[in-house]
Amino acid sequence: MKKRVSEKKRHVVAWVNKAEWDQVLEYLYSKDSSLQRHALHRISAWKCRYTSSCPVAVDCTADLVRCQALDRSGQLEGDDLVLLYGAALVRFVNLITERQQGKTARPLRRLAGNLNIPEWVVDLRHDFTHRKLPTLKWCRKGCNVVLEWLQHEYWSRQLGGGPSEDWESQSNGEDDETDLRRQEDELIARQKEMEAYKNARKLLISFEKEQYQAFDGLPEDREKSLWPAPFADMSWLLGEIKQLALESSDLLIEVLLEDGFLVPTVEQLQTLGCDTSASPTEPRLPQTFLRFWLPLLKMLNSPAIVHLLLEKLFVELKLLAKEQKDHRAFYLSAWISEFVFCNSNKFEYHFETKGQKKDRMKDRIFVNRIQLRWQQLLSACLDAPCISTPHLLQLILDDMEHPLPLETRQRLLQLCSIYTQTAHSNFDPSQEQKQQPIYTLESLHEKLQRSRHHSQPWRSRADSERSESSQENKSADAWAERAKLLRGSPWQVCADKVLWKNYPLGKVPGQSDDPSCLMLENYSTMTVFDQPVELETNTARSAPGVSAPVRTADGLLWNHSDVNKLKSGLQLF
Repeated sequence: MKKRVSEKKRHVVAWVNKAEWDQVLEYLYSKDSSLQRHALHRISAWKCRYTSSCPVAVDCTADLVRCQALDRSGQLEGDDLVLLYGAALVRFVNLITERQQGKTARPLRRLAGNLNIPEWVVDLRHDFTHRKLPTLKWCRKGCNVVLEWLQHEYWSRQLGGGPSEDWESQSNGEDDETDLRRQEDELIARQKEMEAYKNARKLLISFEKEQYQAFDGLPEDREKSLWPAPFADMSWLLGEIKQLALESSDLLIEVLLEDGFLVPTVEQLQTLGCDTSASPTEPRLPQTFLRFWLPLLKMLNSPAIVHLLLEKLFVELKLLAKEQKDHRAFYLSAWISEFVFCNSNKFEYHFETKGQKKDRMKDRIFVNRIQLRWQQLLSACLDAPCISTPHLLQLILDDMEHPLPLETRQRLLQLCSIYTQTAHSNFDPSQEQKQQPIYTLESLHEKLQRSRHHSQPWRSRADSERSESSQENKSADAWAERAKLLRGSPWQVCADKVLWKNYPLGKVPGQSDDPSCLMLENYSTMTVFDQPVELETNTARSAPGVSAPVRTADGLLWNHSDVNKLKSGLQLF
């Protein structure tokens, strides 16, 4: 046996001797980029000798060190470095944990935990593959941590035990034993879960049969094989269910939310004589069906179970988002509404007697108010949009311990109504849109004129004409002042009536729509002799006050006065 083990550990390596191994290890973990590149060249030579059997740890170390060398060189941008680090880290996690996988796939976090790899490194790998890319800072930090792990788990062990110690491949016997133990544990856990599931269904079915008999709604001719033997004592039955809730409340709630229990079938509703014609926008449970489950729910009215049940209800409702008018979605929403309604203390009932109040309290799941995690419930409600979401959202917003601002609540209800295509009673979008003013320049001018007329109604028409003439004089004075400032400049103020509202900023009348006309490099110089000469003079196009140029045999000649007149004729639009 010892001989076989010794023969198994002997294998051919790619490095010449231990000195080369030591040198490559020293250079890999050096701060000098040139030494790191030399070590990478040696590892490339090792890969050529190994062909396809290079140790995984050596390959991963080379990838990570190459990232560090390129990072220190400053030749790559930040985004390129993030992608480079991401590829190296993803390869490390996949290659190192791949050998730990058995016949059944197991989570990477569990495998990484068995190898003492930090969990946040696995999360970093998930960010690279499934989510938003991490920052360069986290990439560098992850690279340093992984290199330290490789140095401790692989390189240092090779130095201590010699090259004959195979870090990669563990004993097949140990792997088989570990896999067998894990499979046995998983099998035992599944068996316990199945037994608990069967027990929960058995208890709930027995509870239903007891209730049907109490409600006198179970037909006598129904086959008895469909129902298990009933328990003699209802209190003992409720005690068993309560004990099951203490041991595994998640499992009990999952069974409760199956069809046939809290979500009744059509046959069950007909047996109880419940009316199924209810509004889907404001779902309410039939009174008989609510009383059917009251003994069980009153026993399970602890804050932890109530909150867990509400969360599970929203999760199940989210799965039915595409089925707006589903029977199951209606009763899930109705149970949510019932629990939140029972917890509310803002509904006042005036002029009721003690007997009426006592009868009303009998139909409530719990009487005392429960402290719920309202922010989580609000998020869960918004994550499960359906036709009854505005109604549920209104109940949650009204019952919160620390209510949101009124404007925020109105906006949430408005967005919810728009998203679910339902009209909310407390919100009328058309009326609100009508009340919102439209702020335009014309409306402000009209408002200003109306205010002037209302403030001075006794003003005569002559006064208004004088005011208009004074405004015109003021505008003329302003125009003259602007023209005076531009005196001596080749630019002038445009006196033409141009509708500037038709021209966006940066554009003037007569400007071409081609954006290349503004590029300086698109213009080329042209001598006077190369310019085309029109045979017929067009006096309408010449600038005012500028005489036509003298035509000679050599071309067009302009004197200094003509150029000055041409400049003075330019207008600023």
